[in-house]
Amino acid sequence: MIDIKLLEKDFDAMANALRKKNIDEELLKELKTYAQDLKEKKAILEKYQADQNAKSKLFPQYKKEGKDVSELKAQLEENKKNIVLSKEEVRVVEEKLQNIALIIPNLPDENVPDGRDEDDNVEIARVLELPKFDFTPKEHWDMDEKQEVIDFVSGVKVAKSRFSVLKGTGARLQRALINYMLDFNRSRGFEEVVVPYIANRDTLMGTGQLPKFEDDLFKIEGEELYLIPTAEVPVTNLFRDEILTSDELPIKLTSYTACFRKEAGSAGRDTRGMIRQHQFDKIELVAITKPEQSQEVFDEMVSCASDLLTSLGLPHRLVNLCGGDLGFGASSTIDLEVWLPGQDRFREISSISNTKEFQSRRAKIRYKDGKKNILTHTLNGSSLAVGRCIIAIMENYQNEDGTFNIPSVLKKYME
Repeated sequence: MIDIKLLEKDFDAMANALRKKNIDEELLKELKTYAQDLKEKKAILEKYQADQNAKSKLFPQYKKEGKDVSELKAQLEENKKNIVLSKEEVRVVEEKLQNIALIIPNLPDENVPDGRDEDDNVEIARVLELPKFDFTPKEHWDMDEKQEVIDFVSGVKVAKSRFSVLKGTGARLQRALINYMLDFNRSRGFEEVVVPYIANRDTLMGTGQLPKFEDDLFKIEGEELYLIPTAEVPVTNLFRDEILTSDELPIKLTSYTACFRKEAGSAGRDTRGMIRQHQFDKIELVAITKPEQSQEVFDEMVSCASDLLTSLGLPHRLVNLCGGDLGFGASSTIDLEVWLPGQDRFREISSISNTKEFQSRRAKIRYKDGKKNILTHTLNGSSLAVGRCIIAIMENYQNEDGTFNIPSVLKKYME
């Protein structure tokens, strides 16, 4: 959540930063109205409180001078009533401002490129040479015509569209990738945790999925519970409402979960194949850090995901997201996009984001520094999306007959 104090202090600077994220101007106007209203009502309350303090100090002087204090008492009683009423007015406006603040995105970093959408993202680097074929490479769904690896028909049969069933080599490859990725991340200092696939409302509020993105979540009927859209949600919230010690930080975790998304805003996009599914598997990286540690850990997380792709022999590029393409909670994001020869394009396979204090302010994740409780920074990123890795391996390691080879680092996991 954005810093309300900063909003009151310098609304124009915050508004200009939010415009970098293409925030709706009407929402910005509403935010400004509440911010100004709160500032005015706080000023009135402070005036009443100052008057109360000043007049209370007159009692000893009046008694010393033998003056009648009845009028002064009446003024103080009236002022007390004004203070009570004024406090309630401030509380009501604060509550309204807090509610609207919950749907305001995080402020982008100063070094985030300007831009409206993904076309304005900035490529940072490319890793590994693109593969060359002496035949026309196929897309993954055309490679598997007999549905012996990915069975889309059975996915629809047992659920609905955008579900799939992995068989044989596909099922074993998924299991191999999950184990390999977790081992790789552990070797980089990320401790493995296993978390629930179901989260409550407070948990989803803490990381920013609620209230704004409720339509994209699968809700459990009759319960304030939801299927998780990413392991970032339960792993980050392990520390919700906690005060950590300075020595505990940074905390670096990795977790495998299935993920569930309605993909409500993606009608007509990537309807073929396994690019955009309602259920998919992902290995996540999550970090809780001191503010001064977060950039270093961010760079570690980017390197971890990139090196993982490199170890699998998958060409990819690193892309710095522009303001207009940044996620709701992100202050900065680097996407890793893997090369898919069949599609003849790069596709996102990981997003590494620093949310800074945004999630910690919502989830009340703090650490003690001396006598002070300070908000932590939180970071998250895919390392990696398992289904998209399967697709990338199929397409980059494909043979002319539609079969594909297994990367050497995975062979022992396939035994």
